[in-house]
Amino acid sequence: MKLLVVSDNHGDENIISEVKNRWISKVDYMLHAGDSELPYASETMSHFTKVRGNCDFDSSYPEDALVECGDKKVFITHGHLYGIKSSLDRIRYKAEEQQADIVIFGHSHQLGAEMTDHILFLNPGSVRLPRDRNEPTYAVVEIEGNHVEVVFYTDEHEKLLSWDGSF
Repeated sequence: MKLLVVSDNHGDENIISEVKNRWISKVDYMLHAGDSELPYASETMSHFTKVRGNCDFDSSYPEDALVECGDKKVFITHGHLYGIKSSLDRIRYKAEEQQADIVIFGHSHQLGAEMTDHILFLNPGSVRLPRDRNEPTYAVVEIEGNHVEVVFYTDEHEKLLSWDGSF
């Protein structure tokens, strides 16, 4: 199973369309962790399971989503409501409450992935406005059995070779 994970494009329709068109036939699920700043029903945001970020004003976006992706439960939120810039504690408690296997969030514009208590926490970074890096990023997660591989890509669709995301 493959998941495409993006966040924080802040109104840039071109990059979301480009990433979506590149991966739509290669992944099983497409997830957007908020701050698209695009209308919920826009063609650009179609095919994504999506949530509202602190810069999204379309009330059609849900704050959070719990989705079944194959045999995995994926909790998606932007992260601002859980204080992810300070700590992952609150989002971890919510994940445990939801019995989530994977937690997807954005907000900080900083990529990262870690496995804690058998839960994958993933921030794909920002596909438009990265912090602490030069390249905008998004992620592809591949899951086979108990093996999880997270690969980060630049906005030029090149693998970030500095990242080894095997869990």
